[in-house]
Amino acid sequence: MPMRQRIAATAVTALLAGGAVGLAPAAQARDLAPASCYGSANGYLKPAGTYWLPAGDVFSTSSACADINIKPNTNRYVKVCFETNGRLECQADYKLARAGQWNVIATNVRDGARFAFEFRSDAKSTGSWAA
Repeated sequence: MPMRQRIAATAVTALLAGGAVGLAPAAQARDLAPASCYGSANGYLKPAGTYWLPAGDVFSTSSACADINIKPNTNRYVKVCFETNGRLECQADYKLARAGQWNVIATNVRDGARFAFEFRSDAKSTGSWAA
């Protein structure tokens, strides 16, 4: 290979390697965000006869998650209600939360927001939530 081509190839290889190293931390941050959010998940038990979780109380979001997520053990329709001036203001529609997987119910929620889940059914429900 002539010297000029060898230098160009080496420069391109170094540029590509440097670009890949520069992208690695951003990719790692995206991969770690869900793990740290779900790593701080809480189990729940919503008893039969109520539509609310927690019944008569509210949860609070943390800095671990940007969204409010739920992972029910059975398919459930659920929405989030936010506490505003001592009242609960609910999302307009229920979302289907599929069993055994994380479901985002509310996005881009500020840290420290107070909220509750409202289920469409008063049947018993178990699973996990993270916010």
